[in-house]
Amino acid sequence: MNLSTARTLGLLLLAALVCGLFSSVPAIEESNYLTTLASIGPQINLAIVFQAMMAMLYVAIVVVTYPIVKTVSPVHAIAYLAFRLTGAAFLVVGIVSLMLFHTLGQQMAQAGLNPPAYYETLGMLLRQTRDGLNHVGMILPWVIGGLFLYHALLKTRLIPRWLSAWGIAGIAFTLVATLLYMLSMVRGVSSPVYLILNVPLALQEITFAVYLLARGFRKEPFASMAMAGR
Repeated sequence: MNLSTARTLGLLLLAALVCGLFSSVPAIEESNYLTTLASIGPQINLAIVFQAMMAMLYVAIVVVTYPIVKTVSPVHAIAYLAFRLTGAAFLVVGIVSLMLFHTLGQQMAQAGLNPPAYYETLGMLLRQTRDGLNHVGMILPWVIGGLFLYHALLKTRLIPRWLSAWGIAGIAFTLVATLLYMLSMVRGVSSPVYLILNVPLALQEITFAVYLLARGFRKEPFASMAMAGR
């Protein structure tokens, strides 16, 4: 793995994080979101664009990192590919929920001051569907795939062991957060507990990306692993 590959991966990781931030629509999380849907159409369109970009970046990340996992175990590489591409696919499906918010906002604007009561139910279901797609459907397979990647990085020592171990620990916290969300034990994805549990992995990914941009991969450990696998 050369320096250009490492820097490409670092840039992809940072770009995906940025796209993730801009793919959110904070106004949808507010209590009066139904009354503002018609006016935040541009924000929703922006989120759609960034979520589509994030899905493409996720696929690119898988393409770049797949050879690392394959060097350690071809079977793990197949599992890695399956989990991570599933996560990226859920990002694409999540775009549909944003498009439906856009449509609901237009319907709300046409209804005026007396929209049908069922619009509130539709809005609630759309919000829960979007959260479920992004924070269960996407997150769960993506971070499970990440376990295979960081296990491979730990074996190859392409990056410092502490950074690989941090990734595995961060994934464990994120899995706990996802489980709590699935069991309705936290109050939505904006819950402080949910956010705190996801902080370790977010910080690790930023650190990982910066490390790759500054130092790249270690060459000798990877070469020895490749020779051992022949």
